Amino acid sequence: MYRSDFHFELPDALIARRPPAQRGDSRLLVLDPARPACEHRQFGELPALLSPGDLLVFNDTRVIPARLFGRKASGGQVEILVERVLDEQRLLTQVRASKAPRPGSQIVLAARPDAAADIAVTMAARRGSWFELVFPVGETVLQVLERLGHMPLPPYIDRPDDAVDRERYQTVFSRREGAVAAPTAGLHFTDALIDACTSRGIEHGFLTLHVGAGTFQPMRVEQVEEHRMHSEWLSVGAALCEQVRACRARGGRVVAVGTTAARALESAAAGGELQAFEGETDIFIYPGYRFRAIDALITNFHLPESTLLMLVSAFAGRERVLAAYREAVAQGYRFFSYGDAMLVFPQRTPRMDEVDA
Repeated sequence: MYRSDFHFELPDALIARRPPAQRGDSRLLVLDPARPACEHRQFGELPALLSPGDLLVFNDTRVIPARLFGRKASGGQVEILVERVLDEQRLLTQVRASKAPRPGSQIVLAARPDAAADIAVTMAARRGSWFELVFPVGETVLQVLERLGHMPLPPYIDRPDDAVDRERYQTVFSRREGAVAAPTAGLHFTDALIDACTSRGIEHGFLTLHVGAGTFQPMRVEQVEEHRMHSEWLSVGAALCEQVRACRARGGRVVAVGTTAARALESAAAGGELQAFEGETDIFIYPGYRFRAIDALITNFHLPESTLLMLVSAFAGRERVLAAYREAVAQGYRFFSYGDAMLVFPQRTPRMDEVDA
């Protein structure tokens, strides 16, 4: 299987560089094998497209202001993108500079590239292409990020972040800080829409997967099977596992809100049955994978040749998904993080847990 098997043409004008005026004012393409063609809906119609007894699974990670600007002692400018918070005083980061800083050197951080110096941090060590930064005692790294950091908008948005992004590049149910990219399928949900789902008898539960900067890294090998995924931290609790079991018992469907929720659930079900799990995952889902934990997927439109497009293709069939993408392009849907969404149902093959049963 080749990376180029997942290519599609996308006009630049369809890349959503800003969120819609109102949260949730998005289109929804429904891809269901029970229907002969794609359906074009509004995201607010979601409750009517699901059934009482279904279970929505949200990723409650919260995006941190993970982009920092600074200067080396030589005066050279530095841009820093946080990959992971290691503890209260240390970050694992990507560093962009004309020349990589040396271990032991200091970087002076500021709110903007042209702002006055604010705080000095130390380059403690280099881990391959990553840099470990140590912050002085007095403020935690999260406090410094809140004060000096910028929202880490994806590269394809290609504009500086602003005050609107502080709210809109964050889900309404975010609560556990640690992501450096938003679980974007969740951006469409408002409190009112969640309440409407609840009123219809559609339950919801939460897990956490802290999305890392690696989510934007392009696949650099042509043979899909040779790709190695980046690692991300997740937590699937016992309470959610019980919600999933109860959903299955009443004949409901488990609906993953986003590829991050899907990856977390599938990681927690890697042993054959969904179990509480906390730790790292580098699961790579591409066509040929047999899903164990989910029955439907809500997701945004993803980049050509990306691992996220491969995950959706594994769930619903590559040809079906690429045909739906071509239809979305023809109909002028907005793509990527701030864009429109899909509600995807699989081609009817049994889940692994159904086979095992």
